[in-house]
Amino acid sequence: MSDTIAFIGGGNMARSLIGGLIAQGRDPATIQVAEPVPSLRDALAVDFGVAVFEDGADAVAGASTWVFATKPQVLRAVCEALATQAQAKQPLVVSIAAGITAAQLERWLGGGIAVVRTMPNTPALLGAGVTGLFASERVDTQGRDFAEALLAAAGQTVWIDDEAKMDAVTAVSGSGPAYVFLLAEAMIDAGIGEGLPRDAARTLALQTVLGAARMLTESDVDAAELRRRVTSPNGTTQAAIETFEAGGLRALVADAIHAARVRGAELSAANE
Repeated sequence: MSDTIAFIGGGNMARSLIGGLIAQGRDPATIQVAEPVPSLRDALAVDFGVAVFEDGADAVAGASTWVFATKPQVLRAVCEALATQAQAKQPLVVSIAAGITAAQLERWLGGGIAVVRTMPNTPALLGAGVTGLFASERVDTQGRDFAEALLAAAGQTVWIDDEAKMDAVTAVSGSGPAYVFLLAEAMIDAGIGEGLPRDAARTLALQTVLGAARMLTESDVDAAELRRRVTSPNGTTQAAIETFEAGGLRALVADAIHAARVRGAELSAANE
């Protein structure tokens, strides 16, 4: 396949992937981006030196990999407008749109297209994201490797063999950063409620979240054991954990992730 990648959509997630690719040594001349908003389009050209276009048809010209980075609600129209070119070029298609299936993408592009459906999350903007990937049966080993390398520019990758599980990926990791942000928000407000100055409460909460995340990712110890190690019998942590458990935190998290998964499936159905 040729080396050129076309991004259809130049928002934050596309920027993070483009920046990661260039940081890894990819030639900006091999990246073409379609972005209808002039200010975003100009910023991509200035910041990364990539070729930018207003129209998707111009951006995909000569590209063997197309990355769809648009909102799910407009993806069908975008794909259908490019279907003739897709049939002629037979590109590898990579999508980061939530709730849109590989079969939908293939159908909207005229059929017979290799599609990799992915779900990255916003820490990709820092190169600290995680992406779930699903490959349709038309994607060969080379295509899988290429898609994995592309998304690895934004963080770790996890392959999902059953596409039906991609909505669960969205629920756990795609939406997941917001859950942590909500917890941090609640910790800050609680600290202020207990008499801490706002700046102190914020620093204490955010550094605690950061430190805990590093312990989780940089050690071989699972979350349950790390929790046990910091929970001394009859101590302050035990008092807090017992309050969380009594309040049904685990069930609430399970309900929230289930609701997000169901919403992902609804998005897919709505775009049929």
